[in-house]
Amino acid sequence: MNVLKTVACRTQAVAVISKRGFAAAASSEPLVLTALNELHKELGGDMVPFAGYELPVLYKGENGGVMKEHLHCRSEGKASLFDVSHMGQIRWHGKDRAAFLEKIVVGDIAGLKPGSGCLSLVTNKNGGIIDDTVITNAGNFIYMVVNGATKHGDMKHFQEQLEAFKGDVTMEYLGDDMQLLALQGPGAAEAVKKILPTNFDLTHMAFMTGTDVELNGVKGCRITRCGYTGEDGFEIAMPAAYAVFIASALLKDPNVLPTGLGARDSLRLEAGLCLYGNDLDETTNPLEGALGWTMGPPGSRRRMEGGFLGAEHILTKDGKFQKISRKRVGIIGMKAPARQHTEIYSADGSVRIGEITSGTYSPCLKVPIAMGYVENASSKVGTDVMLNIRGKMQKAAVTKMPFVESRYYRVPE
Repeated sequence: MNVLKTVACRTQAVAVISKRGFAAAASSEPLVLTALNELHKELGGDMVPFAGYELPVLYKGENGGVMKEHLHCRSEGKASLFDVSHMGQIRWHGKDRAAFLEKIVVGDIAGLKPGSGCLSLVTNKNGGIIDDTVITNAGNFIYMVVNGATKHGDMKHFQEQLEAFKGDVTMEYLGDDMQLLALQGPGAAEAVKKILPTNFDLTHMAFMTGTDVELNGVKGCRITRCGYTGEDGFEIAMPAAYAVFIASALLKDPNVLPTGLGARDSLRLEAGLCLYGNDLDETTNPLEGALGWTMGPPGSRRRMEGGFLGAEHILTKDGKFQKISRKRVGIIGMKAPARQHTEIYSADGSVRIGEITSGTYSPCLKVPIAMGYVENASSKVGTDVMLNIRGKMQKAAVTKMPFVESRYYRVPE
């Protein structure tokens, strides 16, 4: 289903808001430049600080701007190219690598078949979420990608846990020697096919699977069918020395558009996906974050055994979810965008029941959307609420997520 229509207004407003939000991530430390920094600038990238790196929030020009970049990614036959080299890439080695990872994340890592991956959560001793991560069984090692803003804190935590672990496991942080691109959109498969070996079977490459591969003759690369937009897509890792070569090869396709952080944020919000630091943090557990499914279905090994940090605060002894007082939900129906920290009230406006954690104007739906946390009693879809948006109370309602139907790839039967 193509839900896209041309949106000719609000582009500038969305761009300004997005740039302001990302610029807030600046610090006094010198910014790290990805291998694509000069290419971004040549392409009109509007560079901002983010997670300690200088990255494009949007691109200037006829096809640039948050709105156009967002809509391009959802358009049939099109694909968007993002530089996500700020994210942390880690390889885990040793015969006890899966056992160690199951101490620090909630997912079933030992059960991953070679090439298969999963979204998982790193938890602390209280069951709070330190980070969300994609983990893939790469055969001879386990491949992990963590968020850029949290990667150094994550690795400090991992090192502390390694020191207490009795087993054979080592952590290899790939640093900025390996860069990471995300190619997302309905046309991503056709675009990436042009740089893959001719005998690569993309048709039978399932979502959340990955493999080492040679790209355009460059060895030492890796491709994973995943992403954070709700569309089909790939995350592509390559040696830094070849990042511009591979990105340029992808951008030769007229259907591929360079896309910035602003559109990446609005795309993930339409897809109902969390941004760590906004929608998830160390005071939030997987159940509150509506991410209990990352531990598996009822009766699954991880649910029954626990064994990860903070499990006793999340699971009962028989593997059931413990009760929670608040829950992450979607919010829709307000007339103006509700930004982070907007207060959520009961339908009559008398009782504060929660807070917005992410909000934007949806380019696809052409209405404001948001997600946030409300008291559990008010988390049912359809519950009417009020939002205090810049001092004015506005009617809204709890809704299911994703806001826009996800189109993750499914292998033909």
